[in-house]
Amino acid sequence: MTENRQERVRPDEVVTPERSRQGSKLIQDAVMVIPNLVKLVGRLMTDPRVPRRSKIALGAAAAYVASPVDLIPEVIPVIGWADDVVILLMAIDSLINRSGPEIVEEHWDGPIDLLSLIEDILALTRTLVPKRIRSLFDRIAG
Repeated sequence: MTENRQERVRPDEVVTPERSRQGSKLIQDAVMVIPNLVKLVGRLMTDPRVPRRSKIALGAAAAYVASPVDLIPEVIPVIGWADDVVILLMAIDSLINRSGPEIVEEHWDGPIDLLSLIEDILALTRTLVPKRIRSLFDRIAG
C-alpha cells in the first residue's frame, strides 16, 4: 500500500489548486500503470503456478466485456460501462490475490509504488461491490 496517502476531500470542502494537482497526478499515475498491468496479467495467465479457476474467471470477464449483452445497457451513460469495468477489475483482483505476492512481484517489472496503486484500486473496487455479489464471484473464481 502507498505510504503517502492523499487526504480525502469532504463534500463541503473547497478544492485548492494544490489538491487539484494531486488529483491530476493520481490520474496520470493510473494511466501510466496500464501497460505494466497488461504485462502482469499476461504473465500471470501463462504461469502454471497461478490457479486455473482465476484464469478462467478473467477469461469469462473479458468475454462478458466484449459481449454485446450486458446487465446494464451501454446506452446508459457512465453506468452502462460501470458493470463491465467492475467485473473486469474483480477478475484481475482475483487473479492477483490468488497468485500470491511472490509470484506477482516476480512478474511485475514496473515501479513497486505503481503495484501498490493497483492494489489500492482493486481493494477500492471490492468495497464498491455488494457482499453477495463478491461472495458469488469468489466462489466462481476459486
